[in-house]
Amino acid sequence: MAENYLPAIEVETGENITASVIWLHGLGASGHDFEPIVPHLGFAKQQGVRFVFPHAPQRPVTINNGVTMPAWYDILSMSLEREVDSAQLRQSAEQTIALVEREIARGVPSERIVLAGFSQGGAVVYEAALSFSKPLAGLMVLSSYFATADSIDIAEANKSIPILVCHGTHDPVVPEQLGQQAVAHLKQAGYSTDYKTYPMDHSVSMPQIQDISTWLGSVLPA
Repeated sequence: MAENYLPAIEVETGENITASVIWLHGLGASGHDFEPIVPHLGFAKQQGVRFVFPHAPQRPVTINNGVTMPAWYDILSMSLEREVDSAQLRQSAEQTIALVEREIARGVPSERIVLAGFSQGGAVVYEAALSFSKPLAGLMVLSSYFATADSIDIAEANKSIPILVCHGTHDPVVPEQLGQQAVAHLKQAGYSTDYKTYPMDHSVSMPQIQDISTWLGSVLPA
């Protein structure tokens, strides 16, 4: 039932929708966070791509003194290993997959759906995409870490999924080392990963947006 779906903002680049990108924001943000990027991604009017930007639920976050804020899961410790509430993370992954299934029900084949996430959202889409039983078009992870690398149940359907991982070399929130560790885990599991870094902090830059545009164009050809 529709009321069970995560609330989300939708932006469509054209009328005839043939592809979807479901893009998760970071801790304390909202679905509006990446909405302004869509016009910079270069999709022509005749190429209908639906961008779905869900809002995370409100929950107390331990590392922020238990203050309630939009969060995909609780973070218990900011150590490099990142102690997180894995059950909440998996629940958010399931809610993300529900959005994927909704896109399929709306007529977009799974092979034309990309999962993307920034920071906390990236950790969720690692879990969601790599454990999903239907093949996806791609997985894009920005300034994030692979929180469930040791516990994920990888699905055969996405063993050859195209993966783009981006990270800022000056990131004080999620150190680049965590991005490198995620890529190492992926390679160990047999994935081919496109890894790109930028001289930036925990943010997004114009050169990165251009790279995202090129990558999305390659995995979602017109």
